[in-house]
Amino acid sequence: MLAGIAFISPSSVQAQRRRRIVVVRPIYRPFGPWGYGYRWWGYDPWSPYGGMYRQYVFSNGDDAVSQGYKDGFKTGKDDGKKNKSYDPQRSHYYHDSGFGNFAEVYRSVFSRGYQEGYQTGNSHIG
Repeated sequence: MLAGIAFISPSSVQAQRRRRIVVVRPIYRPFGPWGYGYRWWGYDPWSPYGGMYRQYVFSNGDDAVSQGYKDGFKTGKDDGKKNKSYDPQRSHYYHDSGFGNFAEVYRSVFSRGYQEGYQTGNSHIG
């Protein structure tokens, strides 16, 4: 009443006995998901006061206005000279400022500075 007999070839037995060797090498990931690799040395990238966005943390609104206008004017002037399309939101300054305090103030003044800088840079083309 045997329906079938299974044969095991020697090659399949050897394949089952083979060991897999996996070589694990440490990978340097400066932008990895574990805090950029610097958290253990006192550098916390997620903290607005000690992270990579600390240039967008201001002691008061006047500092945010001053820095935002400078960054916007410089970026707008460069974009105008290169005849790029008008887009203040394309800038990393605009995006990254959202991680700091006074983000709304910085962004609004950045946009105004960008507009004036873009007009200045674009007027040199001719």
